[in-house]
Amino acid sequence: MRLPAGAGRWPRLIHFLNNPDTWHKVDLVRRRDAAAPGGWAYEAHLMVLTGGYASPATRARRAAAAELELVGGIDGNVSNLSVVSFPGTFDPDDGEVKATRVELTGEERVALDRARRKERGRKRALDRSRRAANAKQYGPSKRQQARTERRKQAGLPERNVQVPGGARTANKAGVPKQAYRRDDLSTGYRLTRARLAESAATAAAAKGHRARRIAERIVGGHGPNLVVEDCNVSTWYRLWGKALQATTPGRLITAIGRECEKTGGRLLRACTFTTRLSQTCLCGERVSKTLADRVHTCPACGLVADRDMVSAALAAHVRLTDPDDPSTARLDYVQARTTQILFAQGLQEALSSQPQRGASPSRGRTHAAAHTPGIPGQRASARQSTTDRYRPTPNETRPANQRHKAHVGTAAPVGNAPPGAPLERELVGRHPVTG
Repeated sequence: MRLPAGAGRWPRLIHFLNNPDTWHKVDLVRRRDAAAPGGWAYEAHLMVLTGGYASPATRARRAAAAELELVGGIDGNVSNLSVVSFPGTFDPDDGEVKATRVELTGEERVALDRARRKERGRKRALDRSRRAANAKQYGPSKRQQARTERRKQAGLPERNVQVPGGARTANKAGVPKQAYRRDDLSTGYRLTRARLAESAATAAAAKGHRARRIAERIVGGHGPNLVVEDCNVSTWYRLWGKALQATTPGRLITAIGRECEKTGGRLLRACTFTTRLSQTCLCGERVSKTLADRVHTCPACGLVADRDMVSAALAAHVRLTDPDDPSTARLDYVQARTTQILFAQGLQEALSSQPQRGASPSRGRTHAAAHTPGIPGQRASARQSTTDRYRPTPNETRPANQRHKAHVGTAAPVGNAPPGAPLERELVGRHPVTG
C-alpha cells in the first residue's frame, strides 16, 4: 500500500488514520486509467468516520474571515462573478466599500481552447474508428457518392470506401437497424475512449479546485455573510451552454456557500421576483435595462456604473424574513439610498469597473430554447427577438409555473419603499454576459 506523500501530507494522514476506532470499511473501487490493462485501475479505499481535515493555515484564514463585520452581495452570470461588500454598520468610518470581479484570465482562456481542440479531435477519432469497424452500418456521404458517380462516368473502377461518412443505416422510422452497443469496437477505440474519460474527470476536478480557491479568496475578503439571487443556472444552458461549461457559475456559487458555512456565516438566496436587483438603482428608482445594456445609468440620481456591480451592491441590502425561504426577501430601499449618500465617491469608483460586452447565444441552440416562454408554439427563429435587445435573460427562460410554489405571487409591497418605487409583480431576468 502506498500512502500519498508530499509537503503537508503527514498531518492529514495522522488526522484520518491515527484512531483505528474510526475506521469503518474498505471498498474496492476502480477509476479510468488508459495506461492500465483494460483501461481501469483498481484501488482499495478506506472509509473513516470522522470530520474533514483543515490545515492550520486554513483554520487561521477562516478565523480571520469570521471576524470581518461585513455584509455583501453577489451577482453571478455567464462570464463573470461580481461581489460588493460594505461594513456591517453601513458607516464609512468603519470601513470602505469593497468590489471584486472574478472572470477567466487570458491563460485560462488559452488552456480552455487547447483542451477543447484536443477533445474535439479525440471525439472525431472515435467516430472514425467506429465507422471503420462497422462500415456496413453507415452509408456513404454526399461527397463520397459524387466521387463514385464521377469515377463511374469516367469508366474508372469503383473505389473501396474504408470509412463511410454518411448517416447510419436506419429503418423508415429513423431507428438504427443495429444498436450502438452491438457495434464492434477496436482496441484503439477503447484506448481513446478511456483517455477522453480521463480528460473529462481531470477537467471536472480542476474546475472544482478553481471554484474552491475563488471561494476562499471571496470569503476571506468580503466576509461569510453574503446574499445572491436565487436563480436556476440549469436554464441558462439553453442559450449559453458552452460558455457556462468554461466559467461554471453554479459551481462557484455552491463553493462560496460551503465556504461561508465553514467560516461561520451563510450564503442567503433572494427571490428575483421580489427584489428585481438588475432593474433597480440604489436610490430606489426603476431603471429598465435590456440584456445588451451593460452600463447602469440612473436618470434620477445620475449614477453611472457597471450593472453587475450595482446588482451586487443592492444584494447586500436585501433582507429576508425567513433565511430558508428566498421568497421572503425584500430590498431595503431606505438603507440602499442612505448607503449611496454616505459612501458617495468611494461607491462610484468601486462600482465603475470596466463593463463586459453584451451576451449573444452561440449558434446551434438546443431544442429547449426553440420556443418563447409565454408564447407556446412560436419558434425562436420566427419571432423578432433575435437580437441582444429583445433576447430573454436566463431566469426568464424558466417560466413562473416551473418555479417553487412559494415564489409565485409573493411580490408584496415593501413597507420602507420610497414613493414611486416599483411595487408591482414583474418577471425580471438575470443579466449574463459572455466573456
